[in-house]
Amino acid sequence: MTPLEDRAAGCVAGAAVGDALGGATEGWTPEQIRARYGGRVDGIVPPYHADWRNARPIAPYHKGDGHVTDDTLMTHALIRVYERAGDHLTAYDAAEHLVPEMMGEKRWIPELEAEALPLHRVFLAEKWLVLRLHYGHVDPREAGVGNIVNCGAAMYMAPVGVVNAGDPAGAYAEAVDLAGAHQSSYGREAAGVLAAAVAEAMRPGATPDSVVAACLRLARDGTRAAIEAVCEAARGIGHWDGSFVRLREAVRPYDTVADTYRDQGLGARRPSRLHSIEELPLALAFLVIAGGDYRETVLGAVNYGRDADSIASMGGALAGALAGLSAVPPDWLADVSAASRLDLVAPGLALAGVARKIHEADLTRRRAHEAAFAELIR
Repeated sequence: MTPLEDRAAGCVAGAAVGDALGGATEGWTPEQIRARYGGRVDGIVPPYHADWRNARPIAPYHKGDGHVTDDTLMTHALIRVYERAGDHLTAYDAAEHLVPEMMGEKRWIPELEAEALPLHRVFLAEKWLVLRLHYGHVDPREAGVGNIVNCGAAMYMAPVGVVNAGDPAGAYAEAVDLAGAHQSSYGREAAGVLAAAVAEAMRPGATPDSVVAACLRLARDGTRAAIEAVCEAARGIGHWDGSFVRLREAVRPYDTVADTYRDQGLGARRPSRLHSIEELPLALAFLVIAGGDYRETVLGAVNYGRDADSIASMGGALAGALAGLSAVPPDWLADVSAASRLDLVAPGLALAGVARKIHEADLTRRRAHEAAFAELIR
């Protein structure tokens, strides 16, 4: 594989594996996770509830056992949109291509253990895309306004970073445009910053510190403040085990989700320039603590709990982009692929091919602009 293919495959597969491992511990505290699994989680584990079909009727999903969640379903859907569009994406592409991906064709849904429309699995905040764009015919650039503000757009924005490999500012701009169809406020901002982080991680010579620096250079408002605070706390921590109280203290002033994860106040998930999603700063923190090591980045997120699947997916995407496909433990990759009945490597390779074509088109456009501008200053 070329370095582009290796890093793209590492990013996409790394995100999926992190998602699958984190699915089992999503929504729980570190203490509850240790009690349920008899200590720290070190790999794929069964669902938190043995009777997963009935434990939470609103979410009767088979999390754990290596099953990817909606984070991966949406990421793979976005990759197919890139393949179809063959160019940079905007909010209009969400309406034209992403919505049909969600509601037009049945696919294997690991958590449902059945073929179904992706729309039938995604969370309500992602169903918003179909409600607003397909049924409401809202201007795609404004469709995200009114949705709950959460990590829903950020959780599948890694492909934007791959397409803009080495160009964090370009990734940020593209993701902010695209995510306008889905989210507003700090949810939209997080999507842009996550894409920028991946774009930097794809750059040869990138490090966890350069990834954080790229985020701080581009992020705005509460998102920037949260990343700065949480990553500063992370720099003084040698290992994720024992770090959770300190990291939670650092992110708490910016997070709208209560310490009791499922018991949120009236201000939760509302637009704000002061707040941030929790998932992105924590993913960056675990990346920093682990020094970019894939396994430890993901395990930190998995054992932290709360929105563990999205934190581990984002952290896994960044660690995989930094080090390539070989960084993802082969046993985890094989087991998650088998359990989820998905090829987790092929989508990343396909995305690398699209990224190469888009880059060639960018060069042609840039040269045409340079020629035109040269005529203007003669």
